[in-house]
Amino acid sequence: MGELGDWVLVDSSADKPLFDQLRIQIIDGIRQGRLAPGTRLPTVRELAGQVGLAVNTVARAYRELESAGVLETRGRYGTFVARADPADAAMAAAAHSFAEAARALGIGKSDALRYLDTAFD
Repeated sequence: MGELGDWVLVDSSADKPLFDQLRIQIIDGIRQGRLAPGTRLPTVRELAGQVGLAVNTVARAYRELESAGVLETRGRYGTFVARADPADAAMAAAAHSFAEAARALGIGKSDALRYLDTAFD
């Protein structure tokens, strides 16, 4: 599995801001099993040093992940991967709302999925 700083790679010439690249890679690491629920992450300063980013950049990524429920801070004990993936509940609720809206409009599943596919393009 290695340390977070071993597999996180940010590209300063990319179109996405550095904090966003870091945020996305942490989420991917969780979904791929590299970061299990309850895993303690490096401090902001430690990770900034490991990946060559400014402390404020890492802090912003951590803050946004904490706001989204992906990470949780336990005071002086540090920052940890949350026990549950908030995307599960959020996506289930969104899917339910989408299906209800489609049904209310008389749109079947295959046509509704076409709208969803278009939204991702």
